[in-house]
Amino acid sequence: MGDTTCVEIQQVCDIAAARILHICEARGIKIACAESLTGGLLADAFVRIPGASHVFLGSAVTYDIKAKASVLGVDRDLLEREGAVHPQVACQMAQATAALYDQAEYGGRIIGLSTTGVAGPGPDGDKPAGLVYIGLRLPAGCKLGRGESVEAVELRLTGTREAVRMQTVCKVLQHLEQLLQ
Repeated sequence: MGDTTCVEIQQVCDIAAARILHICEARGIKIACAESLTGGLLADAFVRIPGASHVFLGSAVTYDIKAKASVLGVDRDLLEREGAVHPQVACQMAQATAALYDQAEYGGRIIGLSTTGVAGPGPDGDKPAGLVYIGLRLPAGCKLGRGESVEAVELRLTGTREAVRMQTVCKVLQHLEQLLQ
């Protein structure tokens, strides 16, 4: 997305979010997010779409490393040892947000999405600007014949702080859309 403007990225995100919401509504699946570097932008990508309330449950913005442990239950030892920018942190955030927003009537059919990384402008310790991990937790039955799955995807993004944050949202949506098809 090198020369792509934030407006163009937003348009791509809107299209992907609308398709995801449609697919999830048809399958009876809900979505919840846990966000760090995106600070609510992932939630915004969904709520920008009319009718999102049929699928989207909410987002826990846990920007602070201690909030990741206290609100989401991310392993404190992992956070102390590796910091917040780590694939296991992204996985735990995605799993935790799915559990946090689950209700009896949802039956665990919640997709958990997470973002953690360094938006920049400079590095965070030994982690370079643009290093991002996204976490995706898909419930059992989300894909035909598959049980629950949790994965982290590493992104190496470039651009301004705003561009890295917007690209992260778009990459989450694009990756999720691929997984759902």
